[in-house]
Amino acid sequence: MDRRDVLTNAFVDELGSHTRSQNNFIQAVRHVARDVLTIEKNDPALSNAKVLHRLAEPDRILSFRVTWESDTGGVNINRGWRVQTSNVIGPYKGGLRFHPTVSVDILKFLGFEQCFKNALTGLPLGGAKGGSDFDPRGRTEREIMRFCQAFMRELAPHIGPDRDVPAGDINVGPREIGYMFGAWRKFAGQYDGALTGKGLSYGGSQMRVEATGYSLVYFIQAMLEQNGRDLAGKRVAISGKGNVATHAALKAQEAGAKVITLSDTSGTLYAADGMSRDLICWVQQRKDAGEDISAPKEKGASFESNAVPWSFEPEIALPCATQNELTQIMAKDLVDSGTEIVAEGANMPLTDDALEVLNASDVVHAPGKAANAGGVAVSGLEMSQNSYRRSMSAQEVDNALVGLMKEIHARVAEEGTQDGRIDYARGANIAGYRRLAQAIQAQGVL
Repeated sequence: MDRRDVLTNAFVDELGSHTRSQNNFIQAVRHVARDVLTIEKNDPALSNAKVLHRLAEPDRILSFRVTWESDTGGVNINRGWRVQTSNVIGPYKGGLRFHPTVSVDILKFLGFEQCFKNALTGLPLGGAKGGSDFDPRGRTEREIMRFCQAFMRELAPHIGPDRDVPAGDINVGPREIGYMFGAWRKFAGQYDGALTGKGLSYGGSQMRVEATGYSLVYFIQAMLEQNGRDLAGKRVAISGKGNVATHAALKAQEAGAKVITLSDTSGTLYAADGMSRDLICWVQQRKDAGEDISAPKEKGASFESNAVPWSFEPEIALPCATQNELTQIMAKDLVDSGTEIVAEGANMPLTDDALEVLNASDVVHAPGKAANAGGVAVSGLEMSQNSYRRSMSAQEVDNALVGLMKEIHARVAEEGTQDGRIDYARGANIAGYRRLAQAIQAQGVL
C-alpha cells in the first residue's frame, strides 16, 4: 500500500462513524483525498488548518418534512434536505434533485463534488446540493406544483441570492424551478435571483438547458486539440436520454462525430452510422413525454434491450446517466475495444473498480467536476445577469461557455501533467483543492 492509500484510509477513519454507511460520499472523498492529501501533509499550514476535513464536513445539513395534498385530497409526506457544504468562495450553489433514491449520503457526495467543480470554474460559487425523495412519475401537473410549493415553504428561509442559490438536477427542470421560484418570491416578498435555471420570461439565462451537455463536448474538444485532433468522424457512445445526454449528443453530432448510442434503464438505442439530429430530438420528445425510446422509426437505428452503450466499441464514451453506472466489466469492454476517452457527463458515474481498470490502461479519463462544469458556469452567468438586470444573448453565453471550458482544461492540464501525459482526474482535484485551500487559509478558523 503506497503513502497515498495510507493517508486516505487514515483520513476516512477520522471522518467518524456517522459517515461509514455513506458509501457514495466516502467514494467521492476517497477520490479527492488520494490526490490532495500528500500536498496537504507536506504543507504544515494546510495540514494544521485541516483543509480537506473542513471541506468533507458540511457546514450544515438541513432536513425537513414536506407535506402536500394530492388531487384526490390525500395527504402525502416526503423528506427534503439541503446540504450546504461550503461557502468559502461564494454563496452555496448546487442543484435540487427529486427522486426516490435521494438521501443524505447522495447529497453529501454531490455537495462535496460541487465544491471542487465550482472552484474549477473560477467563479465565486460555493458548493451545496439538495432535494427530496419525492417521485414525480405518475403525478399530475397540479400535484407537482403543490409539492414544489410545499418543498419551497420549508427551504425558503435558508436560501437567497447572496446566501444559497439552488438550481435544477434530476427531475427538476424549468417547470419545477418556476413553481419553486414563485413560492420563494411570495415568501421573501421580493424579486431576486434566488434560484437559477429559471425561464427566460422571468430572469433565466439563454443556454442554461443546453449548458451541461454542451460543456462536456467543449471539454472533449479541448482534450483532442491538445494533440492536434478533433471530433469529426469519432464514434461516440452516450448513456442516458435526459438533458445532459441529449444535448451532448446534439453538440457532438454538430461537430461531425458519429453519436452511436443513447440509453435508458431498459436498453440502448443504437445507430451504427451515427444518429441524425432528428433522431436525437425524438429521444428528447419521448423523455419529456415520460415515454421510452424502444421504437425508433429512423432507418439504421435499433433498440437493443438490456444492452449497455459501452458494448458498441466507441472511440469516446460519455456516461451521462447517474452515479456508479459504469462498472468494472463495462470498463474492461471499453479498454478491449480501443476506447480513447471516457469523459463524465454525470457525477461520479464510474465505480471504483471501473476507475482502476481505466487507470491501468491507455484510456484518458476526464472527471465530471471538470468535464461537465458548464452547467454551473452558466448558472453563475445567470446570477450575474440577475444582479445587473440585463440579459446576454445565446451567442454571448455560448462564447463565454466555450472560453470557460478551455480555461478549466488549461487549469486541469497544468496540475495534472506528469511525464508528458495528463492525469485529468488528479489535475482537477488538485486545481480545485488549491483554490479552496487558499480561501480557507485566508479567512481563518471559523
